[in-house]
Amino acid sequence: MKRTYRYRRKDNQLGKLSVTIIVMTLVGIMSVQIMNLYQKDQAYIAQEASLEKQRAKEENRQQELEEYEAYTKTQEYIEDTAKSKLGLIYKGEIIFKEQKK
Repeated sequence: MKRTYRYRRKDNQLGKLSVTIIVMTLVGIMSVQIMNLYQKDQAYIAQEASLEKQRAKEENRQQELEEYEAYTKTQEYIEDTAKSKLGLIYKGEIIFKEQKK
């Protein structure tokens, strides 16, 4: 009888040791995975901040383009373009040009 009790006791200790090793291995693997996910999360947070800044710049640019579009539909823009590109002037308007030295 004592002999079987010793075998059962060794089997029980071996089982506990096996379970402990498996649990520790799983804890180690989970720790590594958690660290990887944390690093990815930090990278995504940084990327999100960068994209938000870029979005704000693009919204400002869009507003400037809308203002420029409104300006291009004004009489002032038409006159400026006609004067600068075509050299047109109003009757009686005098243009002064600098002499080149």
